[in-house]
Amino acid sequence: MDTPIVDKVVEQLKDLPQELQWRVLEFARALAQSTPRGVPGRQLRRFAGTISAEDAELMHEAIERGCEQVDTNEW
Repeated sequence: MDTPIVDKVVEQLKDLPQELQWRVLEFARALAQSTPRGVPGRQLRRFAGTISAEDAELMHEAIERGCEQVDTNEW
């Protein structure tokens, strides 16, 4: 039987000094807050079909042109 991830994390935490335990706690809290929140797909059904085929094609073309390109001056 596999040990649940939470149990594995707790076992590792027990061996860490308190300062590092606090850092893990802060990291876990930050992860929990950064988790994307969304809405169920059924709530989005009302938007189905609102984008014309022409507009969808324009967006598709823009994505194709703009993706996988590196802006070396970005940084």
